[in-house]
Amino acid sequence: QLQPVESGGGLVQPGGSLRLSCAASGFTLGSYAIGWFRQAPGKEREGVSYISTNGGRTVYADSVKGRFTISRDNAKDTVYLQMDSLKPEDTAVYYCAVGSDLLTPMTARFWHYWGQGTQVTVSS
Repeated sequence: QLQPVESGGGLVQPGGSLRLSCAASGFTLGSYAIGWFRQAPGKEREGVSYISTNGGRTVYADSVKGRFTISRDNAKDTVYLQMDSLKPEDTAVYYCAVGSDLLTPMTARFWHYWGQGTQVTVSS
């Protein structure tokens, strides 16, 4: 069972920053593509960002372009989501998903292995 572990969520003021981490438990994260998704109360899970297995392709939702940056550190076997200029509408539970390289990676149903999520709250 491939289950990643997310960390780094918390409460931050509008305009602030957080860095989320996605780490592996019992497998090598560097062998997989990684997707970050989020789900706010009463809303569907939406794709936020994606990085391919070799790190050569990244994808961002329009709502986070220019504010979020995805990266992977193979030495630490960790994928990061740097979130800057946070807005109240970024408030959600953020999930890391593990899978294969995808042509359309921002669709949740194409991913099968999910972490438990980490809460991000942007509020003054």
